[in-house]
Amino acid sequence: EEALMAQVAFHNSYKLKKGVSTEEFVRVVEQLNREYISKQRGYLSFELLVDGETWADITKFETKEDAEAFARCGTPNAFAQKFYSFINLNSCRSHLYTIEKTFK
Repeated sequence: EEALMAQVAFHNSYKLKKGVSTEEFVRVVEQLNREYISKQRGYLSFELLVDGETWADITKFETKEDAEAFARCGTPNAFAQKFYSFINLNSCRSHLYTIEKTFK
């Protein structure tokens, strides 16, 4: 059953740096999610998406507060630093969405 409280999706899109191995990038993202993101308060799920050169990820949280706390988190940990080393930071866009309705 869906929780009554509004869930939130934190969406990021970005391009990888030239010459980055996509296989290695996916491994780094998987490790970042397993070791860090999935341990954050209110974490529900994480998806990695790609369309040509544009990559995106969507992390779902139970509440807006949980998502904002995650988005605000201070110094990037080692897993996040490795992730950031693969992406072109100038291409990075982030947005927080409230999930209005989930259809299954």
